[in-house]
Amino acid sequence: QERKEELARMERERAELFKRHLQLLLMMFDDMARADNAHRRGYDLQDLLNRTFDLYEVPVHRSFTRNDGAEQIDGAFKLEGWHYLVECRWRKEPADTRQLDGLQGQVDRSGKQTMGLFLSINGWSDHVPATLKQNSKKSLLLMDGYDLRCVLSGQADLRDFLLSKVAKLNFEGEPFLSATEYLKNQKEE
Repeated sequence: QERKEELARMERERAELFKRHLQLLLMMFDDMARADNAHRRGYDLQDLLNRTFDLYEVPVHRSFTRNDGAEQIDGAFKLEGWHYLVECRWRKEPADTRQLDGLQGQVDRSGKQTMGLFLSINGWSDHVPATLKQNSKKSLLLMDGYDLRCVLSGQADLRDFLLSKVAKLNFEGEPFLSATEYLKNQKEE
């Protein structure tokens, strides 16, 4: 009985520590939203994303270059046996297809079990999802700032949310599952 109580206490402490770390990451995100230096904010976003993946115990690989420095990768992670290259954008304007083409090229030059996650805090132009749906490879997932904020606020579990995005892409050919739709589906289950 004492052992069970001790384990329960340790689990509560672990959950509280996890929650405090998430709160700190959310504060970092909010501070970055007020920052003026867009270039610095991009690097800070990469760091924030890496810390978030670390917190959720998703193996992450920090920013790196490959092909003799010809390609700069913002980050990468491994989930359920698949590798994901990450592109982070925090610009005033929504991303357009040209910016996603760079990530698609990096994914295409990788192994067969590689996909891409394009994180654009301010979203993307209306034609981006439609253009991605035309790609027969269906290897890019979209994530926006509201998605990330829902993870950082504890509303969405990062692992489950990413896997739900993958399922949406695989089953429906849709590259974007919004946090709003994800949370609605969670309530219905």
